[in-house]
Amino acid sequence: MALSDADVQKQIKHMMAFIDQEANEKAEEIDVKAEEEFNIEKGRLVQQQRVKILEYYERKEKQVELQKKIQSSNLLNQARLKVLKSREDHVRDVLEEARRRLGQIAHDRARYRQVLEGLISQAFTQLLEPYVIIRCREQDHSIIKEVLPQCQENYKRATKKDIKVSLNTENFLPSSVSGGVEVYAQQGKIKVTNTLDKRLDLISQQMLPELREVLFGRNPNRRFLN
Repeated sequence: MALSDADVQKQIKHMMAFIDQEANEKAEEIDVKAEEEFNIEKGRLVQQQRVKILEYYERKEKQVELQKKIQSSNLLNQARLKVLKSREDHVRDVLEEARRRLGQIAHDRARYRQVLEGLISQAFTQLLEPYVIIRCREQDHSIIKEVLPQCQENYKRATKKDIKVSLNTENFLPSSVSGGVEVYAQQGKIKVTNTLDKRLDLISQQMLPELREVLFGRNPNRRFLN
């Protein structure tokens, strides 16, 4: 039985409505899936950028911490250097004061005679030579001539030997020297320096650790005394 035009039109409209509904449902499904994929990708990108930002600021924080440590270390080292320099300056001032007072010994003639006798006698026994030449300050020439016989007697008593002595009157020690003598043997090949300045230098080197301890106290970081 043939359908009427009205029935055909009705069927066509029904089919078109079905197809339109299917298309709308499919489009909604695509939109939902696209939205889901978009959110997933957006979340991945956001997380990726978040990790990068955290890593960036973590590196910055480490750099800042490192700079703080370096700056703190530099400041600490500078402070230590200043303390060490201040201490060394103080030690130098103490030694300079000792050198100044040492130079005053020569003004006490009786005391200076004893000092010269000891220095010269010691130089003789160090050299153990039969003939020596003494070099002194020009202002000490007369006093050394006075003590020489006793020095020679001291040497003979200690070694059972005689010693001949000459005074160098052409090349005196500088007046800036605090006092004492230089004694030469074997035509100047051997020399003993027994000036007051030299003795102070030797003693100060030997006693420098003790001097620092007296001035600044014991170093807590020092494990051994020798």
